[in-house]
Amino acid sequence: MDGKGKIVFYCSASYDIDEKYNQAAREVVRAACSLGYGIVSGGAVKGTMGVIADEIVRCGGHHTGVLPRFMAQYRHPALDQVIWTETMDDRKEAMREGTAAAIALPGGIGTLDELIGTLTLAKLGKYPGKIIAFDFEGFFKPLKDLLDHYVACRMLDPESLSLIHFPKTAEEVAELLR
Repeated sequence: MDGKGKIVFYCSASYDIDEKYNQAAREVVRAACSLGYGIVSGGAVKGTMGVIADEIVRCGGHHTGVLPRFMAQYRHPALDQVIWTETMDDRKEAMREGTAAAIALPGGIGTLDELIGTLTLAKLGKYPGKIIAFDFEGFFKPLKDLLDHYVACRMLDPESLSLIHFPKTAEEVAELLR
């Protein structure tokens, strides 16, 4: 199956995003697969979720998809394993469970929700994995600026900010995963 454990990917379910984000996602997935990680994702065919599922197949990687039952029609057909949940909150918890890292690719409000929820759990000592916001072409710079502002206002401590990484290239992501 996988040699190093699992990584959860948070990403867009939109077909309308610029193709450059999907190409960057493919590069990060290839890097994770080459390091021996299994991949956990939202498991859908839509948007970047479908793109990463297809790339995992090309890499020969192991892919677990986590979907709420009400999204069954969006299940990607190439998943090695499917975990069904009842709610989106259950889905987020099941996606994170047992992962060595959480990687947020450029995505929408759902991706942001998953990323910030994971950071909050890490701050509380409830998520031990690495947290990575793939800052491809500065996508997550506004979030990094906001978190820096939180630290400056003492709404967030510097130690908690150090729990999240903002690599700019797939190579930098791979370095964090080694």
